[in-house]
Amino acid sequence: MSIIVLDKLGLAPKIQEVLETIYDPELKPANIVDLGLVYEIITKEGGIAKIVMTLTAPGCPVAGEIMNEVQEKVAAVEGVSEALVELTFDPPWTKDMMSEEAKLELGFL
Repeated sequence: MSIIVLDKLGLAPKIQEVLETIYDPELKPANIVDLGLVYEIITKEGGIAKIVMTLTAPGCPVAGEIMNEVQEKVAAVEGVSEALVELTFDPPWTKDMMSEEAKLELGFL
């Protein structure tokens, strides 16, 4: 599944780069982008960046940690003045959303 990008500020590549440094501790070594957890990267005037993402399960025990890390790292990107993280379960995450690399790293291939 590919990420939807609406990037008025031209910051999506930098934002995606920092998102690729964030891991679900239960699914290391694959990052949240390769796991298919990031659905949208949106940037707007005023330096607002919004990440729409999901988790592997609604009851994910590390949900708060992952979302806080996303918010903090995106907020630290030069040009971002405010980082918003929206959690959605529509569509629900499945293993099919993972990159081939992530599937290989986690033994799903």
